[in-house]
Amino acid sequence: MDLSIYPVSFFLSAIALIGACLFAWKHRNEGWGLPMLAVLGTVAVWYHGDGLYNDYEEYRVIIGDDALDAAWWQVLLFILTFWAMTLGVHQLINARWLKRRSHLVFYASSSQIKHPQVQHQMDVLGRALLVVWLLLMTIALYRKGWDFGGMFMPYLEGYKLKPWSRDRVGGGFSALLSLAGYVQIMLTAAFGVLAALSHNPKTRMMAIAVCFLAFPYYIFDRTRNPMIATMLPGLLAWVLIRLRGGMWKKGVILLVAFMMTSYWMKLVVVTEMGRGVTVADALSIAKTTKEEAKAKEADPMGPESEELKHVGLSMFSELAYMSNFIENDTYQITWGGRYFAEAVNCIPRGLWKNKPLVGVDYALARGFGFGDAQDSSGGITTSIATGMIGQGVVNFGRVLGPMCAAMIMSFWVAILARLDLQGNNPARLLLCSLGMILTFNMGRDITLFVLYPFVFGYMLLLVWEWQQKKKMAQNVSASRRRKRTFPAR
Repeated sequence: MDLSIYPVSFFLSAIALIGACLFAWKHRNEGWGLPMLAVLGTVAVWYHGDGLYNDYEEYRVIIGDDALDAAWWQVLLFILTFWAMTLGVHQLINARWLKRRSHLVFYASSSQIKHPQVQHQMDVLGRALLVVWLLLMTIALYRKGWDFGGMFMPYLEGYKLKPWSRDRVGGGFSALLSLAGYVQIMLTAAFGVLAALSHNPKTRMMAIAVCFLAFPYYIFDRTRNPMIATMLPGLLAWVLIRLRGGMWKKGVILLVAFMMTSYWMKLVVVTEMGRGVTVADALSIAKTTKEEAKAKEADPMGPESEELKHVGLSMFSELAYMSNFIENDTYQITWGGRYFAEAVNCIPRGLWKNKPLVGVDYALARGFGFGDAQDSSGGITTSIATGMIGQGVVNFGRVLGPMCAAMIMSFWVAILARLDLQGNNPARLLLCSLGMILTFNMGRDITLFVLYPFVFGYMLLLVWEWQQKKKMAQNVSASRRRKRTFPAR
């Protein structure tokens, strides 16, 4: 790898990233250190990873050195602002819990997860989640003619059921379909964590059975966001908390899991799995693609074949494109309009017909429009993610934008830290873990499209906690009545 092609701003942003990571790791016991690391890791993958993994020389030819250099300075500005703001925002929001320590770190470094009270709470939580999941699956199957194979066994049927499908631009109360899909993601991730951490054989077998039915829906899809959101929480819970052994052992297992996941995602991208191909077809196509790549290496003058690589790991290049678009007046800064569109996305289009569309303007600037804005797809052929930092740029420009994005992520860290510090309830730790996993997906955009599983999970958590408090109050009241009726002798 020729590092001489990278500008000074790239190295400065990398040094700042390493320094911020060390700072976060030092404070991992204070609740906000791990969420801060999740954000910094997201920046490392989507921005520095893009610059190192993809063809940077091609970026220089297509985008230009000036725009690339400006993008690295924006990444540096985001890191420094985020580093400076995170602790202060945490102290402001979580003042009541500053003396507590991280429950995630505590459980990961001890055997307290086996405590009877913790396991009992997991049993109660598991039963509640099972009721919601069964209800949701009943609705999904009813909508699709009770097609159990397409819903739970796409690896046998060769297709995947889509009970919550809708157009890019919804209508009526199609938001309810989106809600169901996001709740399904949250529930699937939750059962993965329960399967990893529960010691009650009944609860664990129930969670494993649900995972066996629920995971294939996402594994054999094309969308990588839900794959990560559903599979990673359970894997990390098992490796970091349940699995006994040193960090070397855990590191090797995570490395192997990463390599398997990377290969699978490359396979999904190349074969377009989920569009009517079976697993055997997908493996056959992948094998053919790799053979063509080898043939091209042996014969450079032969037919072109693309290297088996991820596509979509390109948030840095999008950030650089924005610098060009804004400077050339191809794209106009929205001054908060994009964030507003994201914030009101939860309002059903049936209640607000002219609700702002999310990301259509940038897709048009990138040349992915076909002119019919009234079409159900919003007049674009595909949506283009702007990236965590780029989203701030399209809202507030190349200086204020990265700082605004950093401020938003500082508040996100404080929210996750709050759940961690209140983690005497396993449900809150589960939700905190899900939030940190979703942080990686937020690297493509800070959007409710990614956070809906967390949002609706938090709503279900509040309802469940309210019911538990109500039940406890009723038990206490009944106990007092019995004491008054049968006084002690």
